[in-house]
Amino acid sequence: MARPKPWEVDDELWVVIEPLLPKVERWTRHPGRKRHPDRLVFQGILFVLHTGIAWEHLPPELGFGSGMTCWRRLAEWTEAGMWSRLHEVLLAKLRGANALDFFRAAVDGSHIRALKGGSKTGRSPVDRGRAGSKHHLITDATGIPLAATLTGGNRNDVTQLIPLLQAVPPIRGKRGWPRRRPDVLLGDRGYDHDKYRRLVRDLGVKPLIARRGTEHGSGLGKQRWVVERAFAHLHWFRRLRIRWELRDDIHEAFLTLACALICWRRLRALVSDAVG
Repeated sequence: MARPKPWEVDDELWVVIEPLLPKVERWTRHPGRKRHPDRLVFQGILFVLHTGIAWEHLPPELGFGSGMTCWRRLAEWTEAGMWSRLHEVLLAKLRGANALDFFRAAVDGSHIRALKGGSKTGRSPVDRGRAGSKHHLITDATGIPLAATLTGGNRNDVTQLIPLLQAVPPIRGKRGWPRRRPDVLLGDRGYDHDKYRRLVRDLGVKPLIARRGTEHGSGLGKQRWVVERAFAHLHWFRRLRIRWELRDDIHEAFLTLACALICWRRLRALVSDAVG
C-alpha cells in the first residue's frame, strides 16, 4: 500500500476541517464558473506549505486548481479566522485525550530571512542586517505548540513574552472552565528582565527564566528543549524556513496551519499507540 503524501487530507482530518470553512453561496441567476472543491484547494495550500514551491509553479496535473485559486482561498480563509479555529479545535481534542501538560510551558524565538521584505520585518542582527522576521513560539511541557506570533527580525524575544501567553486560546476538551495559562513558564537568558517576570506573575504564571551573566548549566535546558524541537518540526515545512510573503497575515496563516498540523500528527500518534 502506497504511503500517503504529506499534503493529502484524509477523511478523518477533513471531518475536522470542513465545518470550520466559511460557507459561500452561489448565485442562482448567474452562478458563473463552479467553485473549485475546497478539499482539493486545501491540499494545494498544504503542498505549498510542505514544499515551499512558488504559487505559480503549483503542478496543474495534481488537480489542486491554479496557484492563484489556492492563494485567494488561503487569503479568504485567513480573513475568516479559520486557521486559529482549527488549531484551537485540535488543541481541545488533545486536552480531551489527556495529551496536554499545562504544568509548565516553554517559549523561544527563531529568526528567518524575509527575501521580499514586507510588514513585520526588520534588520536581523543574526543575518548581517538583512531583512528578516522572527517566529515566536510557546509550547506545553511535551512540545505541542500552544500559540505562535510573528514580528520583525529586530524585535527582542522578551517583548513577545506577554503576547505569547495572551495568544494561547481558551482550550476546552474537558468539563469545567477552559485552560489558558500554564503553571510555570520556562525561558532562556533572552527573557531575563525583572519587569516581564512581574508581568508574567500578574497573569498567574510562575516564571522560571535563566539569568544573564551566570554559567551555563542552570538545568532549564533539560525541560525547555521541547520548544527547540517544536521549531525543528515547524521549519520542516519548507515554506516557513524563508519568508516569501509580503503580507504578514499570509505568513502567519502558514505558521498557524503548521502548528495545527503538528497537533494533528500528535493525535494520530495517540490513536496508533492505542490501537497497537
